[in-house]
Amino acid sequence: MSFSDIGSVEAARAALSAQGYLADRPLALAVALAVKLEQPLLVEGEAGVGKTEVARAMAAASRARLIRLQCHEGIDLHHAVYDWDYARQLLALRAAESGVNEGELFSRRFLLRRPLLEALEHAGPVVLLIDEIDRADDEFEAFLLEFLSDFAVTIPELGTVSTQHRPVVVLTSNRTRELHDALKRRCLYHWIDYPSPERERAIVHARVPDVPESVAARVVTAVSRLREQADLYKLPGVGETLVWAQALLALGEDGDLEETLGVALKVHEDLQRVRERKVLEGV
Repeated sequence: MSFSDIGSVEAARAALSAQGYLADRPLALAVALAVKLEQPLLVEGEAGVGKTEVARAMAAASRARLIRLQCHEGIDLHHAVYDWDYARQLLALRAAESGVNEGELFSRRFLLRRPLLEALEHAGPVVLLIDEIDRADDEFEAFLLEFLSDFAVTIPELGTVSTQHRPVVVLTSNRTRELHDALKRRCLYHWIDYPSPERERAIVHARVPDVPESVAARVVTAVSRLREQADLYKLPGVGETLVWAQALLALGEDGDLEETLGVALKVHEDLQRVRERKVLEGV
């Protein structure tokens, strides 16, 4: 299967499902359009709803290479595009002093390719995942806008590097800050919400095939109750649902929701609130 095989809504949905990612029709439509129109896809949503997994499933379904750029505060060109191997350059200088010619210092052999340059130069199909773009600063977002416009970068010592085959680009954001309108206009957009209980049970069965329906139903019900607690610092995502199901499956008859609550909630105050309110009573 290749990108051309997921250019329709139903084909995209089937391809993602084959990788264990159960996409609804709106998400499958967004994926199909991103491939068909060769436009970046910006996926926003709460942490843990499966944004990053969209790119992983797309890459696996199309047998493309997944190249991931994890954004963070202070990220710059040296993290995202390229850098020079200064240690090797220093060794080359010392060798030159001894009469050994190691060639031009600022040449390809001393270049360290970071994710964006790697995506441009890779010969085969690529899914470029730019993860948590909302954690980067305005300057990097402005550079990224230019990159997504031209799919080219300029390295002063080597010139401009472009690509003959555009990568499929997926950007994710937890919406910790608003992205600039210019970047949003460059992308297709999709919001991923928490799944319905029925869909979440289906996801559990797809990703944890051995789990009994009774365990899947209990875990999904428990997670739904936790998400109704609006004052929790961190609501559990689908990833926590899957691990919780795996935990109860591993414990067998000894598995207890209350005792394993730390699988779903990772903040001490949240654990206290839920236990004091007896949120999981009767599940």
